[in-house]
Amino acid sequence: MTVAGIAAVVALIIGVGIYSGKKVKNEKDFLTGGGKAGPGLVCGAILGSLVSGQATIGTAQLAFHFGLSAWWFTLGSGLGCLALALGFVGPLRRSGCVTELQIIRREFGGGAESLGSVLNALGIFLTILAQVIACIGLLTIMFPTMPPLVAAALTVAIMCFYVIFGGAWGAGMGGMVKVGLLYLTLIGSFILVWTQEGGLSGLLAALRSQLAGTPLGMVQQAAEKVSDLPDAAALARRFFSLTARGFMKDAGSCLSLILGVLSTQTYAQAVWSAGSDAAARKGVLLGALLCPPLGITGIFIGLSMRAHYITAAEAAALAAAGQTAPASCVLAGTVHVLPAFALDHMPPLLAGIVLGTLLITVIGGGAGLSLGMSAILVKDVWRRFSSGIESPRAELAASRLTIAGILCAAAVAALTMPGKMLNDLGFLSMGLRAAVVFAPMSAALFMRGRLPGGCAIAAMLLSPLSMAAVQFFRLPVDPLVVGMGVSVAVCGAGMMFSRTPGKGQ
Repeated sequence: MTVAGIAAVVALIIGVGIYSGKKVKNEKDFLTGGGKAGPGLVCGAILGSLVSGQATIGTAQLAFHFGLSAWWFTLGSGLGCLALALGFVGPLRRSGCVTELQIIRREFGGGAESLGSVLNALGIFLTILAQVIACIGLLTIMFPTMPPLVAAALTVAIMCFYVIFGGAWGAGMGGMVKVGLLYLTLIGSFILVWTQEGGLSGLLAALRSQLAGTPLGMVQQAAEKVSDLPDAAALARRFFSLTARGFMKDAGSCLSLILGVLSTQTYAQAVWSAGSDAAARKGVLLGALLCPPLGITGIFIGLSMRAHYITAAEAAALAAAGQTAPASCVLAGTVHVLPAFALDHMPPLLAGIVLGTLLITVIGGGAGLSLGMSAILVKDVWRRFSSGIESPRAELAASRLTIAGILCAAAVAALTMPGKMLNDLGFLSMGLRAAVVFAPMSAALFMRGRLPGGCAIAAMLLSPLSMAAVQFFRLPVDPLVVGMGVSVAVCGAGMMFSRTPGKGQ
């Protein structure tokens, strides 16, 4: 019955992908839906990519370790959509461009576009990689005998079905179906957790019994490299604080999501797909409203699993300390928190529907982002260096082949790093995109002619280098804060001290 539920949901999304492909007649239909989308399709295209592995599996995974602070991914995403709707919809649509890097090229020249294309595509690739890791983990827990290599191949195949035929139409329609299923399944899961735990007070009591001053609570540093929990106060500070990972880290994560949404081709593409400014704005605002509540459900599931499950690393740490592990179920890795909840606590058919929904959530996120990355590479890189894709038909073929190549590369990379924390990749990805694109693109949209092209290129180059330096030297500051600070400072200095027109590279 579980397999039947999974198969039904996957068949539904494949059918949507094939149906949407019938609406694609040319490259414009593929990339922006022909500029005919209404608010529902705009919202579906945005949430289809934004509500992905990090917003569901990654949020439950992070909540297992840090509780309420796992909300920053969906909360920051919602705030990013709000900023996009209120400040950027009109300027983006009036720009007459179809990629964010084209906006930068028009103002600062081809050199800025090429550099930004490579770095922005790298940032998007990190998020696609997170989706592929999540999908492989999901498939291997649903089908324990499935080898990771087979799971990776199946991941690529289903993601291709999701978007490679219908492009923007497939991303939008699939996103609408996915969000509807997510709300039904996750709200149902939330009600189940609330009932099983006896409300918030019962959940807190279960967490205290499992972790506060217990042997398990005192091997947290050894097993998971997080602080030990000697008493109930330490437990409350970790699991019921929005800044449990530190104010700068969590505030930086929120900022990276807000600016990352504004700096990501996929979400701008959804804006360009709308039939009017009003339709685009309504669709983005709807996304801002729908995204944050999904994080709360993932947090409650993560906390419930934390109260009753341990990880394999914790079991090993207890054994090394001469302690007996509690009578809890053991998770091979925390990426399994949400799927294990469905398998262990739901009737088989319902568990299959939930797992199928999670599967298409992850698939939709990776597929939608691969569409945006493909647009950048084809429009901003391949066409500059190749004369073989000038015709619309050739460009459409190049877009589809590029998507397939991106997903295959992500699958190969995912097989080498299966245990990576999904939200860490998500925050890093959003931060890199924001540091490279946000300040130059904002200058090109709102302050045309005031920033010299050389300063824009310097900002795009120095900001990711400064982020890398923070990571390399392990400095106690969020890399995005440093990267954005460098980018804004370079752009500000360029506008203040130079009278050179923006374009000219």
